[in-house]
Amino acid sequence: MKMHFCIPVSQQRPDALGGRYTLYSVYLDGFLFGRVRYSQLRRWNGQLRRVFGNCLPPFPPKYYLAMTTSMAEERRDQLEQYLQNVTVDPNMLKSDVFVDFLKLVQLDTFSITTQRASLDLFLPDGRSIQAEILTSDTAERVLEVVSHKIGLCRELLGYFGLFLIRICQEGKLSVMKKLADFELPYASLRSSQVENCKVGLRKWYMDPSLDLMLMDCRAAVNLIYMQAIQDIEKEWAKPTQVQRQTLEALQKEDNQTKFLELTQEVRHYGYVQLDPCTCDYPEPGCRAVISVGKNEISCCITLPDNRTEDVVFQMDRVKCWQVTFLGTLLDMDGPQRTLNQNLELRFQYSEDSCWFWFVIYTKQAFLLSSCLKQMISEKMVKQAAENPEMQIEVPKQGKSKKYHIQQSQKDYSSFLPRKCKIKTAEVDCDLGTLKEEGL
Repeated sequence: MKMHFCIPVSQQRPDALGGRYTLYSVYLDGFLFGRVRYSQLRRWNGQLRRVFGNCLPPFPPKYYLAMTTSMAEERRDQLEQYLQNVTVDPNMLKSDVFVDFLKLVQLDTFSITTQRASLDLFLPDGRSIQAEILTSDTAERVLEVVSHKIGLCRELLGYFGLFLIRICQEGKLSVMKKLADFELPYASLRSSQVENCKVGLRKWYMDPSLDLMLMDCRAAVNLIYMQAIQDIEKEWAKPTQVQRQTLEALQKEDNQTKFLELTQEVRHYGYVQLDPCTCDYPEPGCRAVISVGKNEISCCITLPDNRTEDVVFQMDRVKCWQVTFLGTLLDMDGPQRTLNQNLELRFQYSEDSCWFWFVIYTKQAFLLSSCLKQMISEKMVKQAAENPEMQIEVPKQGKSKKYHIQQSQKDYSSFLPRKCKIKTAEVDCDLGTLKEEGL
C-alpha cells in the first residue's frame, strides 16, 4: 500500500554559486521525515530505475529555465505523488537503494552522524529495555536487536512494531505513530520535539484472533499479555465486572494463556484507542472517543445534551477515506516538525443504501488511517487463505506486486492540504482486493 508521504511546503535557499534552489520538506505520517532537493530525488530515481526498470512511477521532468510559480507548485505535487507511488512495491521498500537513500536524508536533515548509541525501548508493562544500536539503524534493524535480546522468535517480528508513544498526565498513553521499517528510531525520537515521547514496542495487528499465531513463543506471549493488562488498565479494553474479576484472578495466578483466551471476549480488546477528539455527528464539535480494531471503527460520542451514544462503523461498508491538513505551516526558520495540530480524517460510509461522510478531527488522523489500512490488509490475507483464487502473488524483482488475482474492493485514501480540491473516487464497497489512489 502507499505510504502517507506528503510535501506540504518547500523553501528557497541560496546555493554556493549565488543562485537559489528549492528544499522540499517531506513528511511521513504527519511528522517531518527529512528535507531534500529535487536533484537528490532525481539521482535516486535513476538508481532505482537501474535496479527496477520501468515499473517505477513517472518522475517530474527537469526544467532548464526558471520555473514559474505554477510550475514550481506542479513539481511539488508531482514529487509528492512520486514518493507515495514508489512505496507501493514491497520489493522496492526492502531494497538497499531505497533504504540507504532515505537513511541519508534523515541523518543529514537532523545533523546526526553514524555512531553507537543506547536506545531505551518502552515495553507495554511500563518497563524499558536498553538496546545498543547505531544511530543509523532502521526500525526493522532495531526490532531485530530487541527481539534477540528478549527471545522473540524472528519469524514473528511481523506481528510487532516500533511506535512513537507519549506518556501523558496521570499515566495516560498516547500512540503517536508507527515507525516505518526504513525509519531511523534514533532520528525520529530526536526530531519529534514532543514532551515525554518514547519509542515503544507493541503488537501491530488489528484482529485480536491473531493472538493465536503467537502462543508457541514465550516472549511473544509475554508481550501481548503485558499489553492486554495495560489496555485494560488504561481502559482501552472494557471488560464487564464479572470478566474483570476473573481476569484479576488469572493475573494473580500468572495464567497467561487463560487470561489471553478470556480477553478475546472483552469489548475492544486489541483495539487502538485515540486521544479524545471531536467529530461532526450529530453536529460539528461533538466530543468523541474513537477505538479501532476487529474490522470496525467504534465511536463513543458525547451529544450536545451530554448524553453519550455509541456508533459503530463496519469496515466492509467504508468506501473511502481521506486525511486533510486544515492549517498552515510555519515557514520562518524552517517548517514545523509535525502536521498533527490541525488534521481531519473523513470516511464515506454506506447506510440504508445511501452514502454519507463522517468527519473526525484528531491530531492522530494519520495513525487512524494506518489502522484502517492495516485492517484491510489483514482482511485481504484472511480471504486469500480462505479462497484459493485469491492467492497473493510473490513479485519478481523489477515488477510491481499484485496483491490478489481477483479484485473486488477498491479503496481510496488520500492526504489533502486544505487548499487542494477534494477528489472523489467511484469505487465498490465489497471487501476484497485493495486499489489505492492518493495515499
